[in-house]
Amino acid sequence: MAERMVAKQAPRFEMEAVLANKEFGKVSLEELMKEDKWTVLFFYPMDFTHVCPTEITALSDRYDEFEDLDTEVIGVSTDTIHTHLAWIKTSRDDNGLGDLAYPLAADTNHKVSEQYGVLVEEEGVALRGLFIISPEGELQYQVVTHNNIGRDVDETLRVLQALQTGGLCPANWKPGQETL
Repeated sequence: MAERMVAKQAPRFEMEAVLANKEFGKVSLEELMKEDKWTVLFFYPMDFTHVCPTEITALSDRYDEFEDLDTEVIGVSTDTIHTHLAWIKTSRDDNGLGDLAYPLAADTNHKVSEQYGVLVEEEGVALRGLFIISPEGELQYQVVTHNNIGRDVDETLRVLQALQTGGLCPANWKPGQETL
């Protein structure tokens, strides 16, 4: 039986990453919490694929909107930081990522993917999982899909804004509308 994660403390992580400036560094949930930041943590199966660059670049293209909401975005796969960097250095016209506004982390030991329940053990890759974590470290939203479907940035922003209202948001709620 799967264990519930929403409304509990999110599994803490620290991973090697390629930062937005294309340097190697680390990303850590504890550090984001110290900075009082919301976190959008998303997993994708692997670099140099077809669906992944569409959503990774879509999130990057709208990063300013996440930043305006005091939110850090972190992409994660089980590939290495070296593979991430090669993909970032590949132009979008050649199925690469080009410049990104947020870090791509490397979960090469599969620990974080496993903790978040998205690891496909027999393949060593992650499903498409997206998690929104409050500045206090509480996991407030999760969605996991099959690897053949990309995510919707508008929906991610809508859910993040709904969570940040602290109120009760009815079905089809949009930013600017009344809460219950």
